Amino acid sequence: MKASVIFSTYNAVEWLEKVIIGFDNQTERDFEIVIADDGSDEKTKAKIDSLRTQINIPIKHVWQEDDGFQKTKILNKAILASAADYLIFTDGDCIPRKDFVATHLKYREANCFLSGGYFKLSMATSKAITPENIKNQDCFSISWLLKNHMKFNLKFIKLLSSKLITSILNMVTPTTPSWNGHNASAYKSDLVKVNGFNNDMKYGGEDRELGERLINSGLKSKQIRYFAICVHLDHARGYVSEEVWKKNNEIRENTQKNKVTFTPNGISNVSYSE
Repeated sequence: MKASVIFSTYNAVEWLEKVIIGFDNQTERDFEIVIADDGSDEKTKAKIDSLRTQINIPIKHVWQEDDGFQKTKILNKAILASAADYLIFTDGDCIPRKDFVATHLKYREANCFLSGGYFKLSMATSKAITPENIKNQDCFSISWLLKNHMKFNLKFIKLLSSKLITSILNMVTPTTPSWNGHNASAYKSDLVKVNGFNNDMKYGGEDRELGERLINSGLKSKQIRYFAICVHLDHARGYVSEEVWKKNNEIRENTQKNKVTFTPNGISNVSYSE
């Protein structure tokens, strides 16, 4: 298959279902879904088992016991579980537009990783989205969003579909093309080479640190911020910790300063078996 789509989840069944429906609605069909489950309860497993019978994309459910925020570890396990040589990463709260997978495959390039963004929704809009709205692509329509609790702002430009305009925006955006966990992709071999995500990191910059090691190892980063589109469902973040942020920032500073390419505590420190 052409790609493995990897995303994390944790006890967010309603959002998870919307994301999976989004991937079942893709124009490109030759890929698998690998769900990196950081300790969800049985409700998540039951929903995934149910959705397997309803969609035509293969789903792998990679689960680990709940031990606090351990996203990096479960993502590394998901990488091991993936079958394709090209990996697309997003989050379990991001609904992909129908050309999301096709776009990542179109712009993939050797010795390069792709960097995308997202359009953030309000909680009211997130809840208003139905399976039909995803199948009809309503949730990517500016007019539909304005009718469903969103207020107009300049970030709506992210949802434009004009190839000319989006190409120009990708060239002129001041945003650095970094590794963004909600929308990024790379060859599996490049991720394994740097030993994947740093298991010592919890929430806060852990995705960016991976991208910094990829760049240190010689990869370029390519901007597809206005090509690969997903909408971000709102949610609380009870796992945010100032102490963790401080530790993560120290790790990132070391990675940047010393041009670190390999984390000692990464893929090689986890295991996965079906």
